[in-house]
Amino acid sequence: MIEFIIGSSLAASAGLNAWMPLFLLGLSDRLLPAVVLPAGWSWLSSDIALWIIGALLVLEIVADKIPALDSINDVVQTVIRPAAGGIAFGAGTSAQTVAVDDPSAFFSDHTWIPIVVGIIIALVVHVVKAAGRVAANTVSGGLAAPVLSTAEDGASFALAAAAIILPVVALLLLVGLVIAAVVMTRRRARRRSERSQQTGEVQT
Repeated sequence: MIEFIIGSSLAASAGLNAWMPLFLLGLSDRLLPAVVLPAGWSWLSSDIALWIIGALLVLEIVADKIPALDSINDVVQTVIRPAAGGIAFGAGTSAQTVAVDDPSAFFSDHTWIPIVVGIIIALVVHVVKAAGRVAANTVSGGLAAPVLSTAEDGASFALAAAAIILPVVALLLLVGLVIAAVVMTRRRARRRSERSQQTGEVQT
């Protein structure tokens, strides 16, 4: 159960920012004695991987805050974020962390399952994020992009960090993210309904 919470939180983090959970996993493996990535994922903590992922993380953080460019970035990330989510889920569920001393044998024996689950979770989060960004940019003329992006980066960092160090907090953050997504989706649906009603009234 703990492993699933860790993997889900890391995958959701990747859905918001592809490189955040991968960078934190690699960095934790290097700096925290209690965090040990399995041999198959140890490349995340190599010097070259940390430098490349770190550079891509900075690039995404900057690009996601520029109106218009953020939407282009979301299109490009449609493939990258789910892939990162699969890697993050797979590495996270099979790693020894502060909260997990002995990772589940199920995930270790069926390595493809956590990767597929991570891809799906990250893709769902990415789609909700991208749709919400388009709607917010349309209403605000792009002015909302930096604010939303900063909040998303913060949420991505919090989810990934909590998943590695304190999964209970990660679970609460994950529930909060789901609630926020449901509320946002309902508001968008309500606004569309109101607009269609107004359009119908004008036509009549």
